Amino acid sequence: MFQPQLIKSILFLLLFFFIALPAQSLDDKTLENEKISGLLAKMTIDEKIGQLAQFNPDARPTEAGLKEIIRQGGVGSFLNAGSDRETKEKLQRVAVEESRLGIPLIFGRDVIHGFRTIFPIPLGQAASWNPLLVEKASAIAAREAVQTGVQWTFAPMMDIARDPRWGRIAESLGEDPVLAGELAAAMTRGFQGNNLSDPNRIAACAKHYVGYGAAEGGRDYNITFIPEQELRNVYLVPFKAAVDAGLATVMSAFNDLNGVPASGNAFTLRQVLRNEWGFDGFVVSDWTSMTEMINHGYCADEREVALKSLAAGVDMEMVSESYRNHVKELIESGQLDQKYLDQAVANILRIKIRLGLFENPYPVPEDKSVLLHPDHLQTARELAGQSLVLLKNKNILPVKPDVKTIAIIGPLADNPLDQLGTWAPDRNPDDSVTPLQAFRENAGGRKILFAKGMEKPRSMDRKHFSAAVDAAKKADVAIVFVGEDELLSGEAHSRAFINLPGLQEELIAAIAATKTPMVLVIMAGRPLTFPTQLEQADALLYAWHPGTMAGPALYDVLTGAIAPSGKLPVSFPRTVGQVPIYYNHRNTGRPPTADMLGIPLGTPEDPKGYVSNYLDADFTPQFPFGFGLSYTTFTYSALKLSTDKLLPGQELTVTVQLKNSGLMAAEEVVQLYTRDLTGSITRPVKELKAFRRVALKPGEKQDVQFVITEEDLAFWNAEMKFVAEPGKFEVMVGGSSADGDLLKAGFVLEKQN
Repeated sequence: MFQPQLIKSILFLLLFFFIALPAQSLDDKTLENEKISGLLAKMTIDEKIGQLAQFNPDARPTEAGLKEIIRQGGVGSFLNAGSDRETKEKLQRVAVEESRLGIPLIFGRDVIHGFRTIFPIPLGQAASWNPLLVEKASAIAAREAVQTGVQWTFAPMMDIARDPRWGRIAESLGEDPVLAGELAAAMTRGFQGNNLSDPNRIAACAKHYVGYGAAEGGRDYNITFIPEQELRNVYLVPFKAAVDAGLATVMSAFNDLNGVPASGNAFTLRQVLRNEWGFDGFVVSDWTSMTEMINHGYCADEREVALKSLAAGVDMEMVSESYRNHVKELIESGQLDQKYLDQAVANILRIKIRLGLFENPYPVPEDKSVLLHPDHLQTARELAGQSLVLLKNKNILPVKPDVKTIAIIGPLADNPLDQLGTWAPDRNPDDSVTPLQAFRENAGGRKILFAKGMEKPRSMDRKHFSAAVDAAKKADVAIVFVGEDELLSGEAHSRAFINLPGLQEELIAAIAATKTPMVLVIMAGRPLTFPTQLEQADALLYAWHPGTMAGPALYDVLTGAIAPSGKLPVSFPRTVGQVPIYYNHRNTGRPPTADMLGIPLGTPEDPKGYVSNYLDADFTPQFPFGFGLSYTTFTYSALKLSTDKLLPGQELTVTVQLKNSGLMAAEEVVQLYTRDLTGSITRPVKELKAFRRVALKPGEKQDVQFVITEEDLAFWNAEMKFVAEPGKFEVMVGGSSADGDLLKAGFVLEKQN
């Protein structure tokens, strides 16, 4: 039996333990700062400048020369230091065991949407609207990457993208700041875990800071003009979400922002990132983005580049060497305050400490079973399946059990490389399972016919057309895999026209002419325009570039093993002439009305139908943000608000009843939007505020609840204050951003007493 004194002692120890937890955290911070200060005190100015340098090792002429630079403390990190662990370990040993202070290197790599197990491109992952699954995929990517000595990834990319002509929309998380922010935070947590020193995690890097996705004309590296209100209300939101999730590093962008290049922009890097958000990691430039400020006309030479970038807040220079060549002389001449150098070095050392590199600088023990582990492939299959968006279905999908012969047609039906998508440097096409493989492996009693139709997606010859037509004629259904090859999207791969490339449109027309029911599967790195092909197809499934397990995931959805549940993370234009087109636009003084097309009536003096639209194209998108069909139907009803008056400091609960009114178990992404009807600045016609994935069996109902607070309604106003303005609001809940898919209710935000 416990004695009273013993019980008191135990209680005291427990109390001490819980009280001590925050103190321990403070002690860790203190130890971290002491270690940084101690190292700074010992470092020469040359060694400090060395920490700011990131090398591409391929640019160094000899291994001996590279090792000597490391030995002298002349480099802080590497990117692309080989995919083999031996190279990284060899260079790290020189830094840790042969340099004066033994400061470890960081090895960075583009782990964008998987390492060896390739997941859907980020835009495809965004179509899943599933932060938990996206987080899991990023954790898997980290676990595989550390096997080759990678400690840092240049991801996630969270540039808001409203122009599908821009090649890097493939790497983005779409057009909406809330969705992109949720997923950016999820990726950050996936890469980094709860503790950066976890040997199976890597440091994340938010890019490209900031506004890069708004490049004029969708042309990569181009200028951006974004008013500060729009910058704060839209483009900065995902970056703030990543910082709040514990982000380790940030990458400054290529673009100039309102005339000031992002890699020399003190407003975004110091005022917003450091002072307002409290970010304490480090900032790395994009590849030569600092010295490109000379081309921008912002700097006269590399000396001025070094001065402006370091003063603005770029801590580490990727590839170019303006810091190595000029920071010392700038400090010695009194033109640059040494505090900027010390701050940059401290920021870099802080992340090296948090990564545990001083204690464990070398790669983890090798375990070859980690790469392409069955659990990783299963997650890739699941995420790819949830990324697929059904855009049309005339009751042809899922493929019916009585279908005996299936024609698999198209240049992307058996293309192991292109299904992996852009920016996956450690991919291996031999790992891919293609759609044709998946259908053949699961054929059962069905007959699978295959005809590629075209040699490659951009082919301009018809020599394979006849075989494709013959296959379609012999089949009960033709599944045609078309779209973009992986080279048509990604960095520096912008397109002026975004229709299906090569002779794919002709191939589709030839298959349609056979009258065999036709399913189109489009793999692409961006939204494409395909109005004629949409009419010709009986069903259309948008697949993005789904990754290693594209084939099994597509087989799962096409045959009904799972119902499609993906929703568009970006609006699809009807024609490239509508670009940019996005759902959260402002209304204008003359908004168009439904079905308004053609020459308006009246005259400028007596206008009728003089509105903001095109004469020759519908003002609506081909498919709206948030859209995606299922094999079942979902019915929304009974939208209720807990109050019609939201008081400051209180919450408003939104409840909607969702019913699976069809015949198949499926998941629906329930989306909540609000509209601020009147503001001190004009407000968007609707804004996504929350979303939730809900799984329901046939006939099952569920009340789905969301909570709205005053902060959810706040925005940056004309005075650059983040405020929620009293007034009338609309709440909209449904299965897409289209007005016809939303239930609506209203409430009033009351004034502060």
